Parts: sequence; C-alpha cells; structure tokens
Amino acid sequence: MSKRDSVTLIDNRTGKQIELDLYKPTSGPMTVDVRSLYKELGYFTYDPGFMSTASCESKITYLDGDKGILEYRGYPIEQLAEESSFLETCYLLLNGELPNEKELEEFEESIRTRSMLQEQLKTFFLGFRRDAHPMATMVGVVGALSSFYHEDEDVHSQEDRMDAAHRLIAKMPTIAAWSYRYSKGMPFVYPKNSLSYSANFLHMMFSMPSEPYTVDPLMEKALDMILVLHADHEQNASTSTVRLAGSSEANPFAVIAAGIASLWGPSHGGANEAVIQMLTEINESGKPISDFIDRAKDPKDRFRLMGFGHRVYKNYDPRAKIIRKTCHEMIAENTFSNPEHKKLLETAMELEKIALEDEYFVSRNLYPNVDFYSGIIFLGMGIPLNMFTVLFALGRTVGWISQWNEMMGDPGSKIGRPRQLYTGEDKRDYVKIDKR
Repeated sequence: MSKRDSVTLIDNRTGKQIELDLYKPTSGPMTVDVRSLYKELGYFTYDPGFMSTASCESKITYLDGDKGILEYRGYPIEQLAEESSFLETCYLLLNGELPNEKELEEFEESIRTRSMLQEQLKTFFLGFRRDAHPMATMVGVVGALSSFYHEDEDVHSQEDRMDAAHRLIAKMPTIAAWSYRYSKGMPFVYPKNSLSYSANFLHMMFSMPSEPYTVDPLMEKALDMILVLHADHEQNASTSTVRLAGSSEANPFAVIAAGIASLWGPSHGGANEAVIQMLTEINESGKPISDFIDRAKDPKDRFRLMGFGHRVYKNYDPRAKIIRKTCHEMIAENTFSNPEHKKLLETAMELEKIALEDEYFVSRNLYPNVDFYSGIIFLGMGIPLNMFTVLFALGRTVGWISQWNEMMGDPGSKIGRPRQLYTGEDKRDYVKIDKR
C-alpha cells in the first residue's frame, strides 16, 4: 500500500485543519486513511455494516459489485471456474500464484494424507444429539481440533500456519460428511486417497459399507465448481469474523469455528437453504406464482424472494452466470429423478424466467444469485437441506484460512477493537432499591 495523495479535512466547530492520507488500491475506489481522525480531532467515524470502511489491506480477493467482478489473486472467477480445480484454486489463494505441475502434485498429496480424523473424534460426535443440525456439529468438531494439534499452533510461524491450513482444508470434507452421517445414524466412512477432493466427499457422504458406490462424474464436476465459486468473497461477515477472532491470536481451529458459526446465519451461508424453503412454501400453498411475485413487489408485505439480488452485487452476480450453466446441464441430463424435486425445479425455472424479464426485477438488479442455483444443484445431487450451509463452509474454509494467514503475517496487524456511537443514558447516580 502506497500513499497516492491526501485530503484536507476542516473542523467547522474549531477551524482546525488536518491532512488525511489517500491511498490508491490495485483495483477499486481510492481509500481515505482515517486513523488520525480520533487522535487529531477526537472524532470516530460511523458506518453501520462497514459498507464504506476498509478494515484491512489484502492481496487475496477483489470484488466490484457494481460491475459484477470477482477475482482471486487477480484471476477472474469465470476463468478459474472453467479451467481450475478446487485444490488448484486453494493453492492459489494460499500462496498467491498458480502452482506448476510439481507444486500442485505435492499440494494434493499433502491434502490427501491429512484427510483422516483422529479416531478419538468418533466418540466426540457421540456427544451431540442424533438430530443435531450438521452445522452445530461442524462448529464443535472443528473447534475441538485445537485439542489435538495444540503443540503446533504458533500463529507467528509461517510454517505452522501453513500446516494448519493444509489440515483444515483436508479434514473439512471428512468432518462435514461425518456430521451428516451421524445425524442419520449411518456408519462413518473413511476417506479414500485414490479419489479427488470432491469425489472423496461424495463417497464419504453417500457410500455404504454393504454396497459398491461409484461417484457420478457430473456430480463430482458440479461440486468442485461450486467449491471454487465459494472459496472466498472478500471481507464478508464470516471472513470478517475470522479476522476479528484471529486478531486476538486465537488458535486457527477456534478461529475457523467462529467463521462457521457466522456463516450459519440465514442472511449469509443459509441463503441457499432459504431458497428451497421458499420454493417449497410456494408449491405447498397451491397458489399461482404470480401471487408471490405481487407480494414481493408490495413494499408493505414482508415476503421477499430468496436467492434474488445481492447486498454487494448491483449487477448480475458473476458466480450465478457460471453456476446457471451447470444447473441447466443437470436439468438436461435429467438428474432430478425425485418428483418433489422436479416440481421445485419447475417453480425455480419459472421464477428465473420472470426475474430475467420482468422490468421490476431488472430495474432493481434483482437477478438470481449464486444461492438460487446452488440450492437447486444440491437438490439434484441428493444433498439434504440441512447440509447446504455445510457445503458452503467446506468451500469457504480455504478463503478463511488464507485471510487469517495473511493477517497473521502482517506486521501492522492489530487486535480488532471497533468503536461505537453511544446513544444510551448519560451519567446518573445509583438509587437504592427502597427509593426507586
């Protein structure tokens, strides 16, 4: 980061004038450094949701919501989704450059050989209710990993940080699959090093010891692509949570567990689950889709169409364009054999058509987003509803750990301590209870 210019700020109350440094990023808007604002003038800045505040400097992901741009380390998401594998994308996010053949082979081997969980963790799963949400299990199990690797957690060691990153990427599919199987009372399936990252997850999810199981290549390809699309997304809620938790120098497994907890919210990682719930509600109502479209347009009605529009993207979500193609490929391959799922799909495609043509939606940039299509694809893959956010966490782990690693390697990094605009009571004296 290098200073480009400065802006002058004049305090109209006192007439005092200060210069604030102005920085030019590689891409994106010029950024004002307000760190001296409190020191020089005694002012805080007020920015609910941090929509206009850069909380950190990062070289990992660039996002331009107005133009519909998403890049990992400078590479457009469209190219990575088409050409790259998920593990190659992981290497890119962690190391800053795409690997050569030898580097990729060594990285894949490192991930494969770390995919097993400590056998004692099998008993840890038994401590959860059988019907526990898999995300609840994920939070607990990922946090518990710190008890197994506490001797190798020097957050100031680049080697230790990278080792933790490899472990988390490798073990997350096993934890995710086991969380699902425990909730169903099914036996745990161990990872197979002969399978690809995505195929291994599907194998651990769906295979049974009593039956042969072959991973569908179309499903494997679709899952790998979805993981690439979800690998990182700049300073969103869960990534900001990871950075804030990590700023206290907490161990990486606890930090990622915090990220998973943040992701679980329906306004974040739970959005694709909400899409299917919405489609189910529409179908079960027996009412025409036009009724729900009218409700979505009515400012007095709290109903809204899930999976449309995005808080950051004011254009078509670039990830949605990519995943839409895969979604339609799966439809063409007649992947959806379940009659109930087919009905949901028909409703989804009708909503898509309306959103892409209706002036109300087009003028407001309420295009189908990545959550809209990923939920439909997961249905076609046989992924149950309560596992949708788990798969989001599976893909986003590499982004979280890359952001954490970058922060911990930054000598200028500080523990997070946001300020507030206090609007509570002014100072007052305590009144004894008999006089209140």
